[in-house]
Amino acid sequence: MNYSEHINIVIEAAISAGKTIMSVYTDPNSDFSIEKKADNSPLTRADTAAHNTIVDILTATGLPILSEEGRSIEFDERSKWSSFWMVDPLDGTKEFIKRNGEFTVNIALIHNGEPVMGVIYVPVKKELYFGARNNGAFKVSNIDCDTLTPIEEINNRAIKMPFNKNEDEVVIVASRSHQSQETIDFIAKIKETQPNVTLISSGSSLKICLVAEGTADIYPRYAPTMEWDTAAGHAIASAAGCEIQKTDKEEPLKYNKENLLNPWFIVKRI
Repeated sequence: MNYSEHINIVIEAAISAGKTIMSVYTDPNSDFSIEKKADNSPLTRADTAAHNTIVDILTATGLPILSEEGRSIEFDERSKWSSFWMVDPLDGTKEFIKRNGEFTVNIALIHNGEPVMGVIYVPVKKELYFGARNNGAFKVSNIDCDTLTPIEEINNRAIKMPFNKNEDEVVIVASRSHQSQETIDFIAKIKETQPNVTLISSGSSLKICLVAEGTADIYPRYAPTMEWDTAAGHAIASAAGCEIQKTDKEEPLKYNKENLLNPWFIVKRI
C-alpha cells in the first residue's frame, strides 16, 4: 500500500478545516465564556464545521472515516475496516476556549490498527506537520489557511524532521491543561539522573509534534486521551524516528480498538 498516495488531499482537508475553525475563532460575536459543547457554543460550531469540511473532502478517497464528531459508529462495523481515516477536527478544546492558539486539526490514515500517515495543521500558528511510513516526516511554516498555497509549494518548502537540537539537555514537554501527579513524578525521576532538564508546556497534539521535530526529547502522557487525539501525531512521530509506547510495557499504541480510549503512553526520541 502506498501510504503517501493521499497526502495531498489530506493536507488540503486539514488546511480547509483550519479555515472553517478560524472563521469562528476570529468572529467578534463568538462567546468564548461558553466552555461546554452547548448547541451554539463557538467550540461546537467550529468542531462541526471542521468535521463537515474534512468529510466532504476525504469522501473522494473512498475510505471510511472515524471522527470525534462521528464517534457513534459501532465496533462491529468498523472492526471490518482494514484502512480508514481517523479524524479529530479540533484537538485542544481547552486551548481553543482559552484562545491561546494551541489547537490543531488532526487527520491520520489507519491501516490494520496502525497509524501509517498523519497530517496536523495548526491554524493560528500557521504550521503544518505531515508524515508517512517509509517517507519521513516534515514541517512547513507560514501556511495561512486564508491563502490557497499550491501543494507543490508546500512540498518544496517542507523541512524534514527531526531538526538539530542541543544534546546537553533533556527537554520534557507536558500538557498545559491536563497535568497529573504521575507526570510530576515522572519528571522528578528524570531530574534525579539528568543534570540539565528543561520543562516546556504545550496543548493538543503539538506536544507530539515537538518531540517529532526535535524541540523536545520526551512527552509523558499520564492522563486520558482518545485514539483520534494521538493517531496523526503518532504517524508523524514514527515517521520522524520516534517511539510512542505504553507506559507499562514496550508496546506501541494500537488503533480501532473496541474501546477507543488510549492507555497512558510516552513519546520519545530514539
